[in-house]
This record gives sequence, C-alpha cells and structure tokens, in this order.
Amino acid sequence: MRTVTLKTDAAFFEKLTKFSMELHITKSEFIRRSVSEYEKFIIREKLKAHILEASLKVRKANMNIMKDFDAAVGDGLENV
Repeated sequence: MRTVTLKTDAAFFEKLTKFSMELHITKSEFIRRSVSEYEKFIIREKLKAHILEASLKVRKANMNIMKDFDAAVGDGLENV
C-alpha cells in the first residue's frame, strides 16, 4: 500500500478517532471507506445532472412536436 500524510485540526482528528473506534476499524480504513463513499456520491450527482440535461432536451423537443401537432390539428377540417 501507498502512504498518504494528512494534516488536520484537533476537532477533525477527534472525530476520526471516535468513528474509527466505534466501527472497530483503523483510521486509515475509515478514511479509505469515506473517500470511496464520497466518490460514489460524486458519480451519482454527475449522473443526476446528465439525466436532468437529457430530460430538458427531451422536453424541448416534445414542445416543438406539440406545436407542430397543434398547428396540424385543424388542417383541412375547417369546412367540415
């Protein structure tokens, strides 16, 4: 394994110590798990943004289709 040095304030160190002791894991393992979970969070947020962007594009395309449909609804039916 590779080594990473982390400088932190006392409050963060106390939280890290507390959580690692409660979970019966090392501080290093707690940090590894935390980074892994944060990575998953970031990936989900990016996916949500892409889905929203795609949804807005589809919404715009559907609005254009609806305009075309609305314009065509009465075609040829005025004299009936």
